[in-house]
Amino acid sequence: MIDPNDEKILNLIQSDGRLSVKRIAQALSLSGPAVSQRLTNLKNKGIIRGYRAEIDLNKLDLSVRAFVQVDVSPNQKNQFYSFIKHIPNILECNVVTGAYAMLLKVAYQVPEELDDLVNKLQRFGKTNTMMVFSTPVRPRGFFFEIQ
Repeated sequence: MIDPNDEKILNLIQSDGRLSVKRIAQALSLSGPAVSQRLTNLKNKGIIRGYRAEIDLNKLDLSVRAFVQVDVSPNQKNQFYSFIKHIPNILECNVVTGAYAMLLKVAYQVPEELDDLVNKLQRFGKTNTMMVFSTPVRPRGFFFEIQ
């Protein structure tokens, strides 16, 4: 699917999404056009889905972070997705196995805002909230082991 040069490119841009094609080419001893073509191919294959800035939520006073589990029945999923799609404080939604169907990652300024969200989510089913004390491993990409 991808070769070692593609893996190296992915490692580089996951570390710094703002790297120029020229810098990537220099790091891999490839030409700029070759790197551009590889980046285009990785995008066309859907391997690279976008480039995002990593934001420090604490600096935005969003220090109340939690994971909220929600037991959503299958016939309510579409309504649930429509509801959560418009709430910017919900950073992520995962469909999971276990006692709860959904796992939400959320960030708020104060606990009362989180409480308000949980109260609204309870119309879809029971909830369980786990407050985050710290994040020793920040969100990261998948880095290939380069031989």
